[in-house]
Amino acid sequence: MTMNNNSKVVLVTGCAKGGIGYEYCKAFAESNCRVFASDIEKMSNDHFSLDNIETLQLDVSSNNSVESAVGAIVSKHGRIDIVVNNAGIGNSGPLVELPIDMIRKAYEINVLGHLRLIQQVVPYMVDQRKGTIVNVGSVVGTVPTPWAGSYCATKAAIHAISDTLRVELKPFGIDVVLVVPGAIKSNFGRNNAKMLEKYDNEWKIYEGFRNVISERANASQGGKATDASVLARYVANKVLSPRPPKVIRFGHMTGLFSLLSWSPIWVRDLFFSTRFGLNKKI
Repeated sequence: MTMNNNSKVVLVTGCAKGGIGYEYCKAFAESNCRVFASDIEKMSNDHFSLDNIETLQLDVSSNNSVESAVGAIVSKHGRIDIVVNNAGIGNSGPLVELPIDMIRKAYEINVLGHLRLIQQVVPYMVDQRKGTIVNVGSVVGTVPTPWAGSYCATKAAIHAISDTLRVELKPFGIDVVLVVPGAIKSNFGRNNAKMLEKYDNEWKIYEGFRNVISERANASQGGKATDASVLARYVANKVLSPRPPKVIRFGHMTGLFSLLSWSPIWVRDLFFSTRFGLNKKI
């Protein structure tokens, strides 16, 4: 694939194989971008088959790691045109029984990890008076669900951060795009279910709800879930357009959640309490 000085330099976080970030990297690379695929684990360059994807280790929860990764890219290419804040972890379970350390870790990665990278990259984008920041939210950032309250809260924070940054960065020619995926088939949902297994035996108040809690952890991986590669190509095309949209909603169940976001609170409560086994007193 031919690369030139006009090729966009793209940094994507959370790129473990089998995840959505991995597909974002391939989608941008197929659009003739120079892509830096980063993950907390060390990856080799043969992780990807395309020669315009380079890998680097980046822990979004570490200031030094983020500064080092951004510095290495800028030193090599002189700029970063697009950042895709995709790194994140899930955590399922009743909010009143989730370990605080687990909730804190989700905020550290899902929220502060985004901001940490943004704060390192924005000064370079300000100097060049252009750039695009892509933050990955979720349909549950607008309409939270039972048994995933901590994760929903982190995504709601990303929505608020994106809305703020979009206005604050406009004078410098920097676009901010909020991606709102629906149910996407990837390793993220499977890893979420595995993480739940570590805490499944700790529920005391909600011991009788283990089955529906587990069902919620796997909810995004149903047979109708959108393939991660389809989402990634759609997002890459939109982000690389001359005027990127402010919000990209895509994937299975986005229509349902849009409807629920406009519904009265009692309708939403009734829907979720019925769907997740909370419609009767114990």
